[in-house]
Amino acid sequence: MADRDAVEPAAVNAEVPHAARIWNYWMGGKDNYESDRAAGDAVAEAYPQIVTMARQSRQFLIRVVRYLAAECGIRQFVDIGTGLPTMQNTHEVAQAVAPEARIVYVDNDPLVLAHARALLASATEEGATTYVHADYHDPGRIIEEAGELLDLREPVAVMFMGVLGYEPDLAVVRAIVGRVMDATAPGSHLVLWDGTDTGAEVAEGAEKLVESGGVPYILRSPEQLGRCFEGLEPVDPGMVPITEWRPDRTPVRIDAYGAVGRKP
Repeated sequence: MADRDAVEPAAVNAEVPHAARIWNYWMGGKDNYESDRAAGDAVAEAYPQIVTMARQSRQFLIRVVRYLAAECGIRQFVDIGTGLPTMQNTHEVAQAVAPEARIVYVDNDPLVLAHARALLASATEEGATTYVHADYHDPGRIIEEAGELLDLREPVAVMFMGVLGYEPDLAVVRAIVGRVMDATAPGSHLVLWDGTDTGAEVAEGAEKLVESGGVPYILRSPEQLGRCFEGLEPVDPGMVPITEWRPDRTPVRIDAYGAVGRKP
């Protein structure tokens, strides 16, 4: 893996909960500290399903990436806001189907960068994987740097996986998604999921996260998330709980919705 700018990770502060490490804890990972586990437990006490959401989000990613690579012939992926590497990352899933697949990971977190350098090497000799150190509020930079590895004249899968709640303004979210998709070729796909305001407990969990020192996260309605897909062709089954998107087992109810849309 390569990144254009040599960004050194900031000194790790184990006393302050960190969003990527909290998510890593919920997913069963080991890259977290006591402060992260305390914050994660506080949220889980109010909203026990958060652990299920974290782990089911990875299953959603696996199903979506396999579908795009195997059934849609997508060979290029941009995973924006990738977070800490865990198991079955985007490049591993895509390159298991299509060894020549190319993947660009994007994140603005120096801690994620440090792990990415070590763990996100290409899974195959034929494929390629790179990392862009950028904030999703700078879609122009993402497009520019992704274009160094990818051929943007060919279809690309653009992925925003549970990250857009860090931006409180829906209009800004739509502008970010739209700017990236505008730069892609016809036949490209948008993949998006996020936590939703579809239950009282999930809202309480979001409040506990802030009380525990975590970064606030905005929960939106499925209808609001759906507005990010305007102008795209919906892929069946549309905007649904992520556990119900082409499930390979009996789905559980979850306050997280996602969808896939194709650029005509």
